[in-house]
Amino acid sequence: MSTDKVQDGVVVSMEYTLHVDGEQLDSSDGQGPLQFLVGYGNVISGLESEMMGMKIGDSKDVIVQPEDGYGEFDDEAFMILPRDQFPKDMPLEVDAELTVRDDEGHTRYARVDGIEGDNVRLDFNHPLAGKTLNFDVKIKDIKAAEAK
Repeated sequence: MSTDKVQDGVVVSMEYTLHVDGEQLDSSDGQGPLQFLVGYGNVISGLESEMMGMKIGDSKDVIVQPEDGYGEFDDEAFMILPRDQFPKDMPLEVDAELTVRDDEGHTRYARVDGIEGDNVRLDFNHPLAGKTLNFDVKIKDIKAAEAK
């Protein structure tokens, strides 16, 4: 397999900066390039697809729409639970991030959206759901994947 361009099955090292609504939310600055195996869902699909074919040294501004990023905001992705469903020693406050298990035992992300009396309202949307993501990316390296 050729490693001269971004394609499925190669390991890419990239520098990036993420802006949402004009605000910088994340960057590889000071952390070193992000490395990931292409084609295995390690980065959001909209970013990965826009990087296909890029070569070492290439830079690109990538705009990822919600449907290709963290999904559309779902007005139905909320749940109200009684406070006694949470551990007594768990501090609950608005915007606190939690990991909860559903009825099938799957782990899900949730954020405390509100607390009213003895009820806690959880938001199961990703924090960036419904947002357009603006990435500045630069390919630093491409190499063949190694079996471990």
